[in-house]
Amino acid sequence: MSNPHRSYDNTCGSPVSGCSGVDCGNGKKHVLRELKNKLLRPEFDIDDCGSCSFNGVVSKPSRRNQVSDIASRLDLKELLDACAEAVEEADISTAEVLMNVLEQRVSVSGEPMQRLSAYLLEGLRARLLSSGSIIYKKLKCNEPTSSELLSNMQVLYHICPYYKFAYMSANVVILEAMKNENRIHIIDFQIAQGSQWMFLIHDLAHRRGGPTFVHITGIDDSQSAHARGGGLQLVGEKLSSIAESYGVPFEFHGAALSGCKVKLEHLRVRHGEALAVNFPYMLHHMPDESVSTMNHRDRLLRLV
Repeated sequence: MSNPHRSYDNTCGSPVSGCSGVDCGNGKKHVLRELKNKLLRPEFDIDDCGSCSFNGVVSKPSRRNQVSDIASRLDLKELLDACAEAVEEADISTAEVLMNVLEQRVSVSGEPMQRLSAYLLEGLRARLLSSGSIIYKKLKCNEPTSSELLSNMQVLYHICPYYKFAYMSANVVILEAMKNENRIHIIDFQIAQGSQWMFLIHDLAHRRGGPTFVHITGIDDSQSAHARGGGLQLVGEKLSSIAESYGVPFEFHGAALSGCKVKLEHLRVRHGEALAVNFPYMLHHMPDESVSTMNHRDRLLRLV
């Protein structure tokens, strides 16, 4: 450390090898430069025990500890930059030191920068070790319980106005289109908990001229079934109970299959029932001609 260009106290001098394109007037960038120089110094060598030898003399603390000390003064972005550069240069020992420091400061459940850094760190590790598929399997979160998923969905619904707006808007359109109909059949391609129709049943119960007969066909998916902790019969029972409390004639039919597989015979369409089809947040991930020659998106639209 007798070299003034490598001293911790030298915040404006240049290293022997030059600035390497880093702005020497910036204190943080100087720390990055200092870290890189220390890691790349040829006179340092790490033995298998983690000790350092300097011109044949073993000394402690090791370079690993020295690098960790320097890295601790960097923020997450700077650490990620340094780690990415080490990975790019296939400098495994340097990358491992920086990754160990990063692991102590990132969190998938922390602040936004901590969360982002956690995933970037795993990406860098996968790139370094060429083990992306293995890491993916290890990182894959356990599937949340049905109660956890349902709770999360309810929180999202309450704090995000877009879902409420879409559901309420659909109900308003259906009520307007069906104002003179006595029998209504609603086909919902992603019925989830069926909460949208609780409000519609309430409005139909207080319609001028008396309640309207309501027939709902609910199409399910595996995620919604997991969140409910059961099949579509739970939705049917809940909606039937609400309709009975309001005096609304009601019938529920569940179709437990993916929207891609829906055919006319699954829908129980009847003559004399005004038909409404509801699939918000559905068509944007429905396979089209770019995915399958079946083109389920266009087939479904033609069916409707």
